[in-house]
Amino acid sequence: MTEIVLMSDPKVTAVPVQECGERLVDLRRDGHLLVDKRKWQDSAGAFAYLREGVLDRLLKAQAQLPQGMRLLFVEGYRPPSLQRHYFDKYAAQLRAEHPEWAAEQVRSAASRYVSPPEIAPHSAGAAVDLTLADDDGCELDMGTRMNATPEESAGACYTKADNISDKARSHRGILSTALTAAGLVNYPTEWWHWSYGDRYWALETGAAVAHYGPKELDQPQTSHPQS
Repeated sequence: MTEIVLMSDPKVTAVPVQECGERLVDLRRDGHLLVDKRKWQDSAGAFAYLREGVLDRLLKAQAQLPQGMRLLFVEGYRPPSLQRHYFDKYAAQLRAEHPEWAAEQVRSAASRYVSPPEIAPHSAGAAVDLTLADDDGCELDMGTRMNATPEESAGACYTKADNISDKARSHRGILSTALTAAGLVNYPTEWWHWSYGDRYWALETGAAVAHYGPKELDQPQTSHPQS
């Protein structure tokens, strides 16, 4: 099995960023992608933003899916402060469970599930968490719930995990084929996490630089009712 490069790896941090200045866009505006309405409780709507180039590639990927399947978008952009909160919370949990671990071991283990804030693809608007759904919007079997931790899922959250059903493995393969063809890369510890233009993407594809760096959402946001 190919060794997985984690987000905390110095090779990722070493990738230079040449910010292209591409805008963040609200993918809800055109309605082409299904959006997990559980996220609409985020009334500020930051989760629904992505870099324009990422959204374009998602639409291309959706066009390649078999009839009766659609992408179900869950989360895109994540403010740097929220990313820091998620990372620190998970790291604290691991530290409590493994008091013998050194700080770097905690950081590495935490990065299997939450990216270190300074390089987080979500905070660059470059990453998306998504799954597959049928035409009625019902999620398909992917082997674990989205955002399952490695501990909770016994590693089944890893994209190429072998402790999932044949049906779930087939669905992951369909998702992977469409998104890879559209130019996105997967973070192998999370079957649902895909990105384009960030440092991890650059490392995985051999690009000289990343196009997108961490960004604050400074444009007007559209509020949506809770559901």
